[in-house]
Amino acid sequence: MNKTELTDTLAKKTGMSKAAAKRAVDALFSTAPREGIIASAVSKGDKVRITGFGTFEQRNRKKRMGRNPQTGASITIPAAKYPAFVAGKSLKDRMQK
Repeated sequence: MNKTELTDTLAKKTGMSKAAAKRAVDALFSTAPREGIIASAVSKGDKVRITGFGTFEQRNRKKRMGRNPQTGASITIPAAKYPAFVAGKSLKDRMQK
């Protein structure tokens, strides 16, 4: 399901107009600065917990040594922050049916 299909499904399930559904989806999932609720919270280091569905969070990856596959030379891969999603129990249970 892509963003357009998600917007259409939200509009049908809630009786919202497609324009209102698109604004709602954008408000939650946009990655543009200061727009998406989830991305903004996660980028500040907050966890977004949706009970039964899952948790969006920021994780840290330590600096580590790697190898350039073309030359074989050792390189240092810098530390990085990255987003992560952990599925909730209800979502995991639903996948087993």
